[in-house]
Amino acid sequence: MVQPIKTLIVDDELYSRDELKHLLSAFPSIQIVGEAESGEDAIMKALQLQPDVVFLDVEMPRMNGMNTAKAFQELKHAPLVVFATAYPQFAVEAFRYDVVDYLLKPYDQDQLHETINRILKHLSASKESEPEKQTGKLAVEAAGEILYLDPIEILYIVRDDKWTRLITKHSEYDTKMPLKDLENRLQGFGFFRIHKSFLVNLEYVTRLTPWFNGAYQLHIEGRQEMLSVSRNYVKALRVRLEI
Repeated sequence: MVQPIKTLIVDDELYSRDELKHLLSAFPSIQIVGEAESGEDAIMKALQLQPDVVFLDVEMPRMNGMNTAKAFQELKHAPLVVFATAYPQFAVEAFRYDVVDYLLKPYDQDQLHETINRILKHLSASKESEPEKQTGKLAVEAAGEILYLDPIEILYIVRDDKWTRLITKHSEYDTKMPLKDLENRLQGFGFFRIHKSFLVNLEYVTRLTPWFNGAYQLHIEGRQEMLSVSRNYVKALRVRLEI
């Protein structure tokens, strides 16, 4: 069975969102998982819902569609983007953000059908290029040796200048391996990025404490230090932690 395409609609006008929802309802492969009326709201919804694709308006107050699309690219699970707008003059700039398509209002059903086909091709190509899930030990080069660490033993990982430090239950290891590489290798083992410099094992999270400006501090079992949780990751983290 083909998995539905989780879709987020972003437009500051309710009528435009409703129209697009109605047109997309004709495609069984599309599952509308949420709506947003601003760029800021769209980013939070994307973190929480992890959509496969976002239909994104360009002209919105405060944070426009271009800046929102740029922010999407920084997410761990970056969605595909389809710009849906009444303004053709932004098309050239839009494709700088590796968008799937550029739809003009009023929407044409045939053009929308072509867009859905492009989305399906992108998602299919993405799945084919996904690496196999890692099992067993994590190989880390540190202190001139290759260490084989059990991911279950790793509490969290922090990037500090040119070094990456792995904090385990019983020891600490420094490696030059980038945090992003470790994040990719540890997919499927319950790790979550809470900040550009921190990757944590959710199994050992014991408490979240409000800090300031919407950020939080995170407590790890068996450790005295507190880790900073960027406000951009707070909602998604709570979704992952809570039953």
